[in-house]
Amino acid sequence: MKPIEFRGTALDDLRGFPPSAMREAGYQLDRVQHGLPPDDFKPMPSIGQGVTELRIWDEAGTFRVVYLAKLADAVYVLHCFQKKTQQTAKRDIDLAQKRLKDLMKEIAP
Repeated sequence: MKPIEFRGTALDDLRGFPPSAMREAGYQLDRVQHGLPPDDFKPMPSIGQGVTELRIWDEAGTFRVVYLAKLADAVYVLHCFQKKTQQTAKRDIDLAQKRLKDLMKEIAP
């Protein structure tokens, strides 16, 4: 089982989800930790290679958890947010890209 590492404010952002959405996100991330695919996800090549968006549909709204699980040491949660429109907001994509870039700088030899 891979540990989860939250980048930036991702953990605080996840804790800001309504309880039912937070519980569902936790369940789906547990699946990812165990090498299983989440129930509803989409690759996000616009953010980076291997980045995936976990999609959570809740009565309180639509929520997203953007993560990278392709590295051997951990599942890196880059960004968690509530989606308000059909298209992912540029600021959410930019933030996830920045956190991915910072992560790659940290782990590069």
